[in-house]
Amino acid sequence: MTTLNLTVPDMACAACADTITKAVKSLDSNASIQADPKTKQVAVATTQNPEQIKQAIANAGYTVQT
Repeated sequence: MTTLNLTVPDMACAACADTITKAVKSLDSNASIQADPKTKQVAVATTQNPEQIKQAIANAGYTVQT
């Protein structure tokens, strides 16, 4: 399992965090996701390829920085 620490500067609220969580869960239903709109940080513990996780968040409409 890999833990990714990502910055999502346009995550503004709890609804954004939920959308990001759902996007990641669509790829890896067992992923552990901590999304904090206040700090703009998303921590994802996953077995999936990191690039696929980033792409899923981007496809949900958010900018991903590492």
